[in-house]
Amino acid sequence: MNRRLTLLILPLLLVVAGCTAGKADDDPAPRPPAAAERPSPFRDCSKLGTAPTSTATTAPTTTGTTAAAGGQALPELTLSCFTGGAPVALRDVAGPAVINVWASWCGPCRKELPAFQRLSERTAGQLQVVGVNTRDSRGGAQSIGEDFGVRFPILVDQGDALQRELKRNAFPLTLFVDAQGQIRHIDATGALDDAQLAKLVRQHLGLAVSA
Repeated sequence: MNRRLTLLILPLLLVVAGCTAGKADDDPAPRPPAAAERPSPFRDCSKLGTAPTSTATTAPTTTGTTAAAGGQALPELTLSCFTGGAPVALRDVAGPAVINVWASWCGPCRKELPAFQRLSERTAGQLQVVGVNTRDSRGGAQSIGEDFGVRFPILVDQGDALQRELKRNAFPLTLFVDAQGQIRHIDATGALDDAQLAKLVRQHLGLAVSA
């Protein structure tokens, strides 16, 4: 009886052992290759220290600027560039410049960024348009650049250093900086459109911009 039972069980044991060995010998499922990092849509920051070739000849009007913003120097901060390369000292950004603080999760930021891109195109050689991406993920910022066609240089400030120095917590936040590196106006009124940007640039930086 025991011999017959052994003969019945033995083939089953051999089958199970074979299956187990086969699984151990199989190659693991191949992993998909790591996705290559997408190229940045933004321009590099190498020319931020070079003044525009043509600057305003009219002294900027300060009417409507806040007392805190009139003539205020940019904070002594050094920020990394989204595209890499050497960090940028904010005070080395050659004006006149418009510096827009934004994040991909901020609805008004997304709404106004295309207007800033158009401003950078219309004022090429006269004005620098610079973005400061803060409280954001790299992937989120990258997607905004790709989806909205944003091409101007972007600095990265994940620690809110610029806003803390300015004692401003609003989003979006836009700084209008003259050729001497002085902040002439800080705007925190919400999403700006082409006409509003043209008006603010003319009023605070003395540059005529077609809206």
